[in-house]
Order: sequence, then C-alpha cells, then structure tokens
Amino acid sequence: MQQTWNDLSGHLADGGHVLAVRVYYEDTDFTGLVYHGSYVRFFERGRSDFLRLCGIHHAELGAGLHGPALAFAVRQLNVSYLRPARIDDVLEIRTQLVEARGARIRLLQRALRGDELLTEADVTVAVITADGRPTRLPAHLAQRLENKT
Repeated sequence: MQQTWNDLSGHLADGGHVLAVRVYYEDTDFTGLVYHGSYVRFFERGRSDFLRLCGIHHAELGAGLHGPALAFAVRQLNVSYLRPARIDDVLEIRTQLVEARGARIRLLQRALRGDELLTEADVTVAVITADGRPTRLPAHLAQRLENKT
C-alpha cells in the first residue's frame, strides 16, 4: 500500500510551487557551504514536485499512460549563485512557470532562506519521446500545468 505524505511535495502558492529543503552535511563542501551542484538537485526536486502537484507524473509519462512514452530533459540551465547556504538551513525552493510552448517548458527557480535570495535558475526543459526526440506535452497535461499557475 502506497502511503501519501502531502508535506513532502511542498505546495502550490503564489502562481507557482514552494518546497522546503533542509541542508544536510552531504549537501555541503569542505568549507561548510552548500556545494553548487546541490542547488541543481534542490531545483530538480522543486520541478518534479511542482509537476506532481499539477497532476503530471513522471512514472505515468514514462509508462505511456498519456500516449507515447515521454520524459523531461533539461535543455538549458542558467544558475546565479548570490549568497551561500549552510548546514541546517531550511531553504524554500520556489518554482514558477514562465512559459509552456510546444516541446519546451521554461521555469524560474529560486532558493531562498527566509526573504533572502540565495540562488536563482532559469531552466528550460524539453518534452522528449523515448528515442529522445522533442514533442509537445499532451494538451490535457499542458492545460493542467497552465491551470495551476
């Protein structure tokens, strides 16, 4: 039996998604600051949970439950590191849809500690088929995404 933990997926708010992430030792580098690559993982979690709460599930897409098997692939990721985070900090990962067009979904993601902006990413994700070709997100799923923002 699969158990549901609503708080693990964050919540939809302010035209986007908010996910709380605690910084653990494994997320830091030898200086005790969050390693730059850890933010990429935090942003991935934010994107995945945003889609999940919009009713778009990776497993369903991959299994072909909405037509041909589909997946998401990061096409472009531009990250600005503004301030460091440290072990035990609780960050808010905010994800906001900028545009969903054709085979591309563009998102703005931010990592905040309280009101302080730490890191920001402009992310373009491509919808791809099982053989790696770009394709449109099925219309009913694109509508779910648009309705939640």
